[in-house]
Amino acid sequence: MTILDAETVVAKTRDEREGLDAQSLRTSFLNHIAFTQAKVPGFASQRDRYVALAMTVRDRLIERWIATRRAYYNNPDTKRIYYLSLEFLIGRTLGNSLVNLELYDEAYEALYELGHNLEDIRELEEDAGLGNGGLGRLAACFLDSMASLELPGYGYGIRYEHGMFSQRIRDGQQVEEPDDWLRMGNPWEIARPEHTFRVQFYGRSECYTDEQNRERFRWIDTHDVLAMPYDMPVPGYRNNTVNNLRLFAAKSTNEFDLTYFNHGDYMRACQDKALTENITKVLYPKDDFAQGRELRLKQEYLLVSASLQDILARFAAQHDDWGLLPDRAAIQLNDTYPALAIPEMMRLLMDGEGLDWDVAWDITTRTFAYTNHTVLPEALEQWPVSLLANLLPRHLQIVYEINRRFLDEVSQRYPNDDGRVARMSVIEEGPVPKVRMAHLAIIGSHSVNGVSALHTQILKDRVLRDFHEFYPTRFNNKTNGVTPRRWLKKANSPLAYLITEAIGDGWVNDLDQLRGLIPLADDRSFQERWREIKQLNKERLAGYIHKKQGLLMNPDHMLDCQVKRIHEYKRQLLNILHVITLYNRIREGREGDFVPRTVLLAGKAAPSYWFAKLIIQLAGAVGRVINEDPKVNGRLQVVSPENYGVSLAEFIMPAAELSEQISTAGMEASGTGNMKFALNGALTIGTLDGANVEMLEEVGPENIFIFGLTAEQVESLRAAGYNPWDYYHANEELRTVLDQIQGNTFSRDEPGLFQPIVDSLLHHGDHFMLLADFDAYVKCQGDVSRTYRDSSAWTRMSILNTSHMGKFSSNRTIREYAEQIWSVRAVPVSL
Repeated sequence: MTILDAETVVAKTRDEREGLDAQSLRTSFLNHIAFTQAKVPGFASQRDRYVALAMTVRDRLIERWIATRRAYYNNPDTKRIYYLSLEFLIGRTLGNSLVNLELYDEAYEALYELGHNLEDIRELEEDAGLGNGGLGRLAACFLDSMASLELPGYGYGIRYEHGMFSQRIRDGQQVEEPDDWLRMGNPWEIARPEHTFRVQFYGRSECYTDEQNRERFRWIDTHDVLAMPYDMPVPGYRNNTVNNLRLFAAKSTNEFDLTYFNHGDYMRACQDKALTENITKVLYPKDDFAQGRELRLKQEYLLVSASLQDILARFAAQHDDWGLLPDRAAIQLNDTYPALAIPEMMRLLMDGEGLDWDVAWDITTRTFAYTNHTVLPEALEQWPVSLLANLLPRHLQIVYEINRRFLDEVSQRYPNDDGRVARMSVIEEGPVPKVRMAHLAIIGSHSVNGVSALHTQILKDRVLRDFHEFYPTRFNNKTNGVTPRRWLKKANSPLAYLITEAIGDGWVNDLDQLRGLIPLADDRSFQERWREIKQLNKERLAGYIHKKQGLLMNPDHMLDCQVKRIHEYKRQLLNILHVITLYNRIREGREGDFVPRTVLLAGKAAPSYWFAKLIIQLAGAVGRVINEDPKVNGRLQVVSPENYGVSLAEFIMPAAELSEQISTAGMEASGTGNMKFALNGALTIGTLDGANVEMLEEVGPENIFIFGLTAEQVESLRAAGYNPWDYYHANEELRTVLDQIQGNTFSRDEPGLFQPIVDSLLHHGDHFMLLADFDAYVKCQGDVSRTYRDSSAWTRMSILNTSHMGKFSSNRTIREYAEQIWSVRAVPVSL
């Protein structure tokens, strides 16, 4: 087709806008080049092409989006799921939408005929800056599964203008830069200014008597901001369902003061706009100072207030009996960040709708459910009472009343047990009284779930033991899962094609069907094709990180990956200690039949978490020494790509051969990276922590590398008086490694740089027990290398890992939520 011919293709018929064949897609694409981007094809930029393709795909989504809303609205008895989360780490939308609409091949063909490459165009899309780690990625997988299972689900979050941050590694150090993901616009979102909600802050609570002579409260003298919604489509796989992700942005009620402007005070004229919009500028602003803490609390409250106003308005449009709300709405709190929704619901029902406390409380507790994501007591969110008193005075009043009534129940059941009353109180007394948000979420919900079997048991037995004894039927487990649409079919299309060729494509929506691969695990021809795909993916990753970041990676090495948020309990440091051990063996000629290995470490550290940043710096320093040492001769390599996120993960997961899941046992709630790696055929080396325990049960002990202390042994050793020096003196290799770090082998230009790391391990108790697990970890890594030398045995284990991942589909998780917590049924959508 010539450019002249292409320019004449401007027909905008309904069939062409919504057709699913390559010709219809090509026509729509050219129409959007002309009528959306106002360009002729010959002068369109690559950015124009991306937007035109995004709008072409969005056209196909919109008909289904409207039909989905109509299907829910036309059935007033439909019970809807509302998933409240501070994070939705959705990655890029274009490729995922093409996969779920089953249009990927057609789009590729349509663009190819016009001389364009789909993959090149997809690279123009920025990862949505709406999340950071596992919490947000889980939320994104859950939305995908709700739509794929035809469940009426809505996501509610915040439209962060600059995400969390874009990570750059400069001179080995993490540098945070703004994540300007919206700089070029977002063709997937639709602004809904007509649904803007007013959100209040500050002010005071006033008591008054209403017309029925009842004591009531109102929140007055407030400073208000506006929460403006932006909607994004969430398509299901191979169906007509397109659910909604609604994200709120803070807007000022007084964006521009003309009086100040006309007097030359230009900064003050825009001051209110700037201060208000700060609320949704950045995900997780630093909170190690007062203004940062207040900003984070404002974020959380804006999310829950705007979301609940929207939910209640949708309910009230079809119902006039508030008692029906729990039968029409299930609100899931994704961790404690949206826990303010509980007092906010009480405020809206009592102060806004005039309900009495008991009625409002019954509605609230039957509507909300809470997912806990941590076993670390210090990670359970708390807010100073003084901050709530200033920012949300009416809510603090409600929290106090919730707590008073709850503690009366506790005291009645456990008389004279003041210790239990203090432990279970929503208010932690002390020099700085605090509101315990996890306690508030538990008391105000009808369900509390953990995210792996081990995690849930630890919550019951240790972290939330008092609450489990008080509410024994409220606690349950919902082991996390991942969506196979993004993490296998999209991210690893060569492997997806091989699997489909072997067992059909039913696995995409029913991951248990992967068990059909089990008989092929010993098939030499199938093994060979499996290995070829893994090698292809390693070469693809090597090319990608070299092109994007200039990093060199040898694709012929074993690829050993640890990619996740940098935190001490995740023990990236233990990995680094092992890398140094391998380095020493090579230099000393003790490597034996060494298996060449590339260790890939990636992840972000929170801006205020200086120790995690120091671990990143150590990884970079160790990598530079090893990669530049001629004695190593390229046999060992350390690669640390920057700015780890969903799109980079989609290159790493298919390429990885060894997955490092080595957290201190009893500290990782679940993990989902472990599932993504195994789904793509990587073998796991890990502790019995989080979902690793259930992965072991699924794949069998012969197909996974498990080492180290169990959660029970960690607790017993800590109680007995753990002494890291015992391990230092007993293990010569460990002693050498720590002495090298302390002796500036990796910091010659900055002596003492890594001394805090050694101090934390030897002088400050080694809280995460790296030294206790070091020997077992190194020996287990030896087993990994020995197994890897036998390519047939390794490939067999790889195939069996993938074939046993059915349990870890987010479809299974969401079905359990729907049946056991939400009581929600599918609503098929017809066009």
